[in-house]
Amino acid sequence: MQAQDPAQIAHLLAELRQEHRDLDVAIQQMATSIGCDELQITRMKKRKLLLKDAIARLESKLIPDLDA
Repeated sequence: MQAQDPAQIAHLLAELRQEHRDLDVAIQQMATSIGCDELQITRMKKRKLLLKDAIARLESKLIPDLDA
């Protein structure tokens, strides 16, 4: 889905930020548990980085282009 409307982008940003926060909490909980699955934690961290990149791209779409 290519969101071009600023309202759609803002909504998608909110969803991605929430997922990013949720992953952060889940990673912290898994890391402190006994017998944690390191492979699962690694996958979650990778997903978290992908979300961070997607958030940055969407945030840049919200910044208006200024002609120099």
